Amino acid sequence: MHAGRVTHSSLLPGHALPVAPSAIAVTGTIHTFDGKVPFETPRALETEEVKGIVAEYRRAAELALSAGFDGVELHAATGYLPHQFQASGSNQRTDIYGGSLENRTRFTLEVVDALCQVWGANKIGIKIAPGYTVNDIFDEDPAATYIYLAKQLSPLGLAYLHVGYESGYSRGTGPSFNPIDLLRSVYTGTLLAAGGFTKETGDAIIASGRADGVVFGRLFISNPDLVERFRTNGPSNASDVSTFYGGGSHGYTDYPTLSD
Repeated sequence: MHAGRVTHSSLLPGHALPVAPSAIAVTGTIHTFDGKVPFETPRALETEEVKGIVAEYRRAAELALSAGFDGVELHAATGYLPHQFQASGSNQRTDIYGGSLENRTRFTLEVVDALCQVWGANKIGIKIAPGYTVNDIFDEDPAATYIYLAKQLSPLGLAYLHVGYESGYSRGTGPSFNPIDLLRSVYTGTLLAAGGFTKETGDAIIASGRADGVVFGRLFISNPDLVERFRTNGPSNASDVSTFYGGGSHGYTDYPTLSD
């Protein structure tokens, strides 16, 4: 993952200014060691710098491989750097990384290629979130953007395409859509769905063929034995959202298991 503009100079080595496709700031504030502060206007990457960012992703994949992981997932969602390149609102470049669909998705595809060179495609996943507007992301036509991207990814033989979110919505000029159904029709590989699923709704989307698997995040945070709870149809702990993004052990290591 690379946060791009969704970070702050106080959090970066040498207090460097955040980088992004274009010098467009995120609205709102970010958590820092000094409390919440406004997002900074990032520095637009020079064309020749982009290859260096791709190389950093490759190096991260090499380190994950040497550390013994089973594979890696590229985080190209929730307003992080690949998402910033993909979205027309945060990418106003006029070089080979901006403008057309081919250009705006070029960075993401170059990173995927670099990861595949390290691991092999069948050990690489990618997470995307068509139409998702967190961290000030806006795309004029997210359906077209992600249909194009999915078609480029489809023949690569990746481990999976991880798609959020089931609710499905667009803040572009086009109609609302469900991203999972949108991409199921064009992506021929394994498709994982994310977005507030329960055991029952997860079973249903797999049974219907709309997805090949379901990803759980919040439920796993609050239920460390989630698999056992699903196997036995056990109850689920409620999540404490206030503890999700930092702090001490509360909300991370003290959720009870079924045997507690």
